[in-house]
Amino acid sequence: MPEVSDDGESVVPRCDNPYRKWYTVSGKKNYHVPSWWNGTSFKDGPGGSMRVSVEKAGKIGVEVSGTAGASASVLLAEVKAEYSLKVVAEVGVTVGHAYTRPIPAGKYGHLQYGAWGYKVNWTKYATSSDRCGKVKIGSGTAKLPTRETGWRYWSTSS
Repeated sequence: MPEVSDDGESVVPRCDNPYRKWYTVSGKKNYHVPSWWNGTSFKDGPGGSMRVSVEKAGKIGVEVSGTAGASASVLLAEVKAEYSLKVVAEVGVTVGHAYTRPIPAGKYGHLQYGAWGYKVNWTKYATSSDRCGKVKIGSGTAKLPTRETGWRYWSTSS
């Protein structure tokens, strides 16, 4: 039922919310944030074993994708506040972390160096034009590293 003034006229509700933008995060999953430079991704086989090591120093940083250009620093802060995680904007990788892994017979082994971290979904909102509600501006995912780095292994048939 619409609001009515003392003289019987309809009153349009007034909202005093200031215009603002904000993010929400959800769907936290453990995720290996890969490094993408040469010397950190290997495939070998079939069968046998793999011995690999990091041959170049570099950095692994936050990866943000989606619509409406999300701010990595704001997403980091939101994830830290929502989940109490020790995520970082970037982690440095030094040369020399070696790893050996057997490959099952008839399979190919894959090793990818990276940071153990998290993947989250994000949504960006703003107050609506009447400032009484909210509108969705965009959404996407963010891959957030921690300071823990290491090798991720998987095997395939080809």
